[in-house]
Amino acid sequence: MRLFDHSPSRARQNLVAAAVIACLFLQTAPAASEATDTPATQAYLIDSTTGTVLLEKAANEPMPPASMSKMMTVYMVFERLKDGSLKLDETLPVSEKAWKKGGSKMFVEVGTRVSIEDLLRGIIVQSGNDACIVIAEGLAGSEEAFAQRMTERAREIGLENSTFVNATGWPDTGHVMSARDLAVLADHLQRDFPEQYKLFSEQEFTYHDITQRNRNPLLGRMPGVDGLKTGHTEASGYGLTAAAEREGRRLILVVNGLASERERARESERLLEWGFRNFEAYDLIRKDETVEHADVWLGAAATVPLVLKEDLAVTLDRSARSEMKVTVSFEGPVPAPIREGEQVGVLRVEVPGSATIERPLFAGADVERLGIVGRLGAAIGHLVLGT
Repeated sequence: MRLFDHSPSRARQNLVAAAVIACLFLQTAPAASEATDTPATQAYLIDSTTGTVLLEKAANEPMPPASMSKMMTVYMVFERLKDGSLKLDETLPVSEKAWKKGGSKMFVEVGTRVSIEDLLRGIIVQSGNDACIVIAEGLAGSEEAFAQRMTERAREIGLENSTFVNATGWPDTGHVMSARDLAVLADHLQRDFPEQYKLFSEQEFTYHDITQRNRNPLLGRMPGVDGLKTGHTEASGYGLTAAAEREGRRLILVVNGLASERERARESERLLEWGFRNFEAYDLIRKDETVEHADVWLGAAATVPLVLKEDLAVTLDRSARSEMKVTVSFEGPVPAPIREGEQVGVLRVEVPGSATIERPLFAGADVERLGIVGRLGAAIGHLVLGT
């Protein structure tokens, strides 16, 4: 399919050029009735393959995340495993605080030592509060110190509305995350730690002859689901951060504030299916592909190619056939000399009902400045002939 229908002429005012280079079929906004009628208090659905948000409802609102915040505890461990400062077969001691902790448990015993590998499964599969405290105390000396590290690291990886007071997600004043932050964290877990991430798809774990099933209601039930974490407290309601991959597309869903386990399972499955069914990912422009040519002033070449430094793909509504406008803007003609990699313009993708996508455009080649004779000839041509 030919992506660009280049116009033969471009209007220029005050040396500013804006070239409409494409009108594509595809996306309008998602059907409002489907997108906003979720009973979840907070919801966020993103196609992480392209970074396109398919659904959001109070997505940046800080909320009690319950056990979904255990994903940050796991992230901290995965980082230590990746940098080599921690090993799966290392063991950590079980304190009385960890042993006594209520709620969901791995059932560790006070005075024993438990391996990092077992503790991770105890957190991910069994949602063990006791396992979280063993990790926190073993890695930071106390749960409070570990929670502070969690908050600091969360800010560094882009979790803007997350503050951690504990390692478990236990209800506590000020312990909050947003639905968007949970989705960003889920994406980091899969992208940054692909090998360790496989733990999220394990359906059961046995520790001390006690077998517990993974609380994720979509594992083994919905095709492509490979994680991540449920949550429930009276303050938060029922929540789930889920991820699923089909035919190269990866969706991440966060819902919270649902009324029951059944509603959580049903609504999570419905929204993920809606995302896969109604949307498709499209490759628009490849890295280093020439998007447009910009005229050059006093250059050894008449034009310079404009390129992106990364692939551009978008996720669009399958059912819509409305216009999507792609434009290139630059101040032209661009004065020579021009160096390859120098930013020259901006590419904008405008889709009805969606935020405008902007990407910088760079010179795809060097263009040297004309010598004195060439510059004189160009100046005369401009004055006499208007060229």
